[in-house]
Amino acid sequence: MLTEERRQRFKDDVGKQRLRTDGSRFDGAARIAGILAMIVGIAGTFVAYNVSLTKDDLRDVGSLQTLAVGFLAVTVLGAALYLAAAVTRVLRLWLLRQLLEQQHHTDQLTEALRAR
Repeated sequence: MLTEERRQRFKDDVGKQRLRTDGSRFDGAARIAGILAMIVGIAGTFVAYNVSLTKDDLRDVGSLQTLAVGFLAVTVLGAALYLAAAVTRVLRLWLLRQLLEQQHHTDQLTEALRAR
């Protein structure tokens, strides 16, 4: 119950400040691009590795395994992109909460000084 009250008060404070809270226009695109890169990277890695198992020539195997490592790099890049977008969203919310708390503390100090 206390958590819900705090959450509602936070939403009300944000509404009073008329702050833009929808986030950056690139957050959703970055998350989707990260997910797609992870899927393509994983699928490409498995395909390249499985094809390399059927080859007898070591040059073909080496090039396909290099391709598999490249797809692994795409997977890691996609994970980093997704993680960066997710962390950015969390940090934006945290910064907004900090801003509102500091404003509340400043208002309390101002009232205390005026009451003197």
